[in-house]
Amino acid sequence: MAQQRTAFRQAITISIPAIVCLWAMALVCLCHTAFAAEQPGRDATSRAANGFAPLGLQQVKVGGEIGRRIDVTIDNNLMKIDVDKDFLEPFVQKDHSSGFVGVGMLIDAAAGLAAYSKDPLVIARKEHLIDTLLANQEEDGYIGMMKPEARIWALWDIHEMAYIIQGLVRDYRLFGNERSLLAARKVANCIIDRWTAEPDRKPGGGDITVFMAVTGIEPAMLMLYAETGCPRYLTFCTQFRKLGEWKPDIIIGRWGPVGGHAYAHCSRTIAQLWLDAVLPDRTLLNSSRDVMDFLLKSNGIAITGACGYRECWHDTQDGTAHLGETCATAYLLRLWNELLLGEGSSLYGDLMERAIYNALFSAQSRDGRKIRYYVPTEGPRVYFPRDSYCCPNNYRRVVSLLPRYVYYTTADGVAVNLYTPSTAELKLPDGIALTLRQETEYPSDGKVTIHVTPSEPCKFAVRLRIPRWTTDATIAVNGEKLDQPCTAGSFVTVSRSWKEGDRIELDLPMSWRWIRGRRAQAGRVALMRGPIVFCLNRASHDELKDVDLRELVVVPETLEGPVADDSVRPGGLACKLRAWGPEQWYPHSKPAVELTLTESVDPGSEQTWFKIANPREEYLVDDELINIPVDRN
Repeated sequence: MAQQRTAFRQAITISIPAIVCLWAMALVCLCHTAFAAEQPGRDATSRAANGFAPLGLQQVKVGGEIGRRIDVTIDNNLMKIDVDKDFLEPFVQKDHSSGFVGVGMLIDAAAGLAAYSKDPLVIARKEHLIDTLLANQEEDGYIGMMKPEARIWALWDIHEMAYIIQGLVRDYRLFGNERSLLAARKVANCIIDRWTAEPDRKPGGGDITVFMAVTGIEPAMLMLYAETGCPRYLTFCTQFRKLGEWKPDIIIGRWGPVGGHAYAHCSRTIAQLWLDAVLPDRTLLNSSRDVMDFLLKSNGIAITGACGYRECWHDTQDGTAHLGETCATAYLLRLWNELLLGEGSSLYGDLMERAIYNALFSAQSRDGRKIRYYVPTEGPRVYFPRDSYCCPNNYRRVVSLLPRYVYYTTADGVAVNLYTPSTAELKLPDGIALTLRQETEYPSDGKVTIHVTPSEPCKFAVRLRIPRWTTDATIAVNGEKLDQPCTAGSFVTVSRSWKEGDRIELDLPMSWRWIRGRRAQAGRVALMRGPIVFCLNRASHDELKDVDLRELVVVPETLEGPVADDSVRPGGLACKLRAWGPEQWYPHSKPAVELTLTESVDPGSEQTWFKIANPREEYLVDDELINIPVDRN
């Protein structure tokens, strides 16, 4: 099959006008297994020799806070929402002139969560969603909620359909449902037929940039191409949508046609990475490099790992109400995963854990039922009042992917990217079965024990991510400390002959870090421990009811902790310190206010950045995730 794909790729590059001659070869590609993108070593995005390949959802079981979030998303969100009224009814009535529901996103999430949990009730909910949509598919392939005269061209209609394609293809990949793939192809053909017949017409009427109006369409077509080998879907991306020619600028702010929409930008950037896997062209990596440069070197990333303001790129470091759209956080995680697959750099794992524990999980209530559109670091946070629309659905989708972000296979073994109680079962390149089991209280504690159990003794490599925030990390195997450097900001490789009963003991010391603010936060500090950002909840402090929290001046030397705090998550932490109140003269007066800082997932968080008497103190450090050179090779 690899030889067939190579020949097919070469044929495309030789003569696009002769594309019709490739239909016979496309039929050969139809035998491509339905589970390709969910199986180890088979992702189209494993582009480099040093890249990683993810495990399938069925191969990993996750505990800890990551596992708990997956579970509550299934039990208290997916299984509690009214799918008939809020999601399916518009697709039965078909009487809208505009709007977006996100039913395809919901199918995508339901398929992933059903495959992971293997719960018959979750599978049944997924099947009900698909049954209803397919029963209402038009003869021309259309699945949507628009009245006939508004179809295709109404704002968000192609966007909605693109994610219906993605959801149906993921169902096919995970469950082998041929009807889902057939329906997805009909939807795609409907879009291609209608849009290419009027190539100058702009979906959405031109009020916003086209790539935002049709977010998700190129990934949808490339997913179909990966499953069918049908050149029509690839040609739509390369010739009609000119995906390979897209060279976007990072547009800051929300203005004009909203060209700086962050999650739409990331979606198309990911599509370029996928296209590079099919038609290799190193220039297709430039967009992802530009995003990384903006995030890490141009103040584009917030302390929580989020980005954007009012959905669009921003670089002021302002943390108020509309910071950190949940869709953007979900797509940053997707992008970092793609780059990790291609490059094998620990940087992307560092970014992923920062965003997961602070931005992503802060978007959800502790019980899992409510989801936020934005996650600010300053001022009150609010929950989105609906279960439909983009942010709740993109949250569910990326949560369904979290099990695939923990472990990866490599050319010579396995890599551990995220630390959390978990078990993975996989096959090594030589076919030997391997079970990995993590025991840890991470992110509350940096001690991790990994039990390594091959089906028979064999030699392979285990790569362990050493986060940039730690110092003096150590690794021991079976109680014996290894005499090799554990450089922060790298994957350390432990290569040896492994046998049943072997264990790796990883110690990642977690010290408190006072992070120096920049731009809008200049002169302020944020407190971190490990990957966790700490914050202030006004409601926990009666004396702060009417105080402007920005005027508090913290005294870092008074920091005490960590102490156990289950109020925001099981096994969570808090700390205490003192601060001068707004009316106090400092430093000679005694700090009058005692503060308790909790983890950033605290639903009542209102303040993350604090004034400090001397912002040049030697114990302040820059955020370890900024000013990192981006590899452009």
